[in-house]
Amino acid sequence: MRKVGCKSPRLRLDVNRYHELHRQVLERDAWRCQMCGSMQHLQVHHLEFRSHSGSDEEHNLITLCAECHAHVHQPS
Repeated sequence: MRKVGCKSPRLRLDVNRYHELHRQVLERDAWRCQMCGSMQHLQVHHLEFRSHSGSDEEHNLITLCAECHAHVHQPS
């Protein structure tokens, strides 16, 4: 039988701290979509989805425009 390791708890920020982190990510990414370069309709995307235990940490977030963000979430 395979031994299962312990999961580390994910970081989930409160609304105010998440809003601040959201802005930091946009600034870090120079207010541009990191897929297409657009500066319109920007959103912050979790690289490892929250639903898959992704955390609210800067290294797990990236700036995407709404179109690229929707494309990332489409089933393959």
